[in-house]
Amino acid sequence: MAALKIQERKRLRQIGHALQPVVMIGSQGLTDNVVEETERALNDHELIKIKVAGEDREARAAVIQALIERTSAESVQQIGKVVLLYKKAAQQNQKLSNIVRHAHLIKD
Repeated sequence: MAALKIQERKRLRQIGHALQPVVMIGSQGLTDNVVEETERALNDHELIKIKVAGEDREARAAVIQALIERTSAESVQQIGKVVLLYKKAAQQNQKLSNIVRHAHLIKD
């Protein structure tokens, strides 16, 4: 997957600002169920926020990196315990895709 260009990343951050986390990773860490739910959310919404619990910054970073690798998603932005992930859907759902639904939020 090619890295996102600066303009694309900026556009995705603008959309992501309005989103709430849809996946929460708790104390059990990265389970198969969490990966499945993340993949489902990425397929439906393309752009999602994930919140990772825990106080250890390095452990959170490791969980996020493992999730990115297992889902083939791309990290757009990470602020504290929240990460914004993007993965282009094979077939974009006009009603569910955050890219389509929140396109009006983009300021040029």
